[in-house]
Amino acid sequence: MATLKFEHVKISAVAACVPPAKEYNADLGYLIPQEEIEKTIHAIGIREKRITDASTCASDLCVKAAEQLFRDNRIDRNTIDMVLFMSQLPDYRMPATAPILQHRLGLPKSTAAMDLTLACSGYVYALSAAMSYASIPGINRVLLLDGDTVSKVVNKMDKVNVPLYGDAGTATLIEKSPEATPSCFTLYSDGSGEDAVKIKAGGARYPATAENLTPHTDDEGNIRSDNEVYMDGMDVFNFALSNVPKSVKEICEIGGTTLSEIDHIVLHQANKFMTDFIIKRLKYPLDRVPYSLDRYGNTSSASIPLTLSSELSGKRPGKVILCGFGAGLSWGTGLVSLQDCNISPVIEY
Repeated sequence: MATLKFEHVKISAVAACVPPAKEYNADLGYLIPQEEIEKTIHAIGIREKRITDASTCASDLCVKAAEQLFRDNRIDRNTIDMVLFMSQLPDYRMPATAPILQHRLGLPKSTAAMDLTLACSGYVYALSAAMSYASIPGINRVLLLDGDTVSKVVNKMDKVNVPLYGDAGTATLIEKSPEATPSCFTLYSDGSGEDAVKIKAGGARYPATAENLTPHTDDEGNIRSDNEVYMDGMDVFNFALSNVPKSVKEICEIGGTTLSEIDHIVLHQANKFMTDFIIKRLKYPLDRVPYSLDRYGNTSSASIPLTLSSELSGKRPGKVILCGFGAGLSWGTGLVSLQDCNISPVIEY
């Protein structure tokens, strides 16, 4: 276990952006028997998702979120010392997207820029990295941009994944603050579960070929190519149920607090059956667990900051637990204060 503690850095602002186009799970009669659609919606908790057009990337949504964050908080762009871009779907295989975002946002050339890549645990990991950088001399403000457009790698004939994934981009500002409330993180990984959620082809080990770009039908009747996302839902469910409740309890012990003192638990928006099960196991009040997946779906690593923006904008929550978990397998949990955080409402692009 990697345990990180920070005393003089804070989350100052959060913003999020989604595309305007909606897809409704009620319209999946071509894929799922009509009598099963409402049961599926009830189980996963997703009625609609936001889907990008062919020309819009995760970075575009992050740019709009960052611009909103700058406006709402009157941020001088020259004060940004570092940009971190968390995504599984960067603009290109090369170069990295973060330097491109530095230029697009009009940040100074003295701004450090780096890409990070993880799936649904990515925001918690990236937030801990941003706080680590902001803790050292020479860096005072870090702009964390986290976005994904997973819909681009989901086959429309894959009944496992089509109901789940939406697209979003977010921006979070982390900065030094002598009066900041201490925060802490725990980070874990278990690569033995690499096959639970996977896009097998398209990387260096299995380059894209005409053969693996061709969709095939699996034993359950799902159609996808090896360049599109595969998920074993039961493996992910068992993994999350085994690890997330323990991780939440553990972060409370490390942070010297109790669950009853936590204002909100914000989980990765995987599906509602899974996350409700986790919360019930923790015996934590469901009405203090914000959800946005009914309107936005599973937006991978962007789901936690998107939920903050969607459900807690304009509020000043105190102690909040953030927990992301998914492909890798990896998971991370953070105990942070959002008391001094300005959370902007979700915008569209």
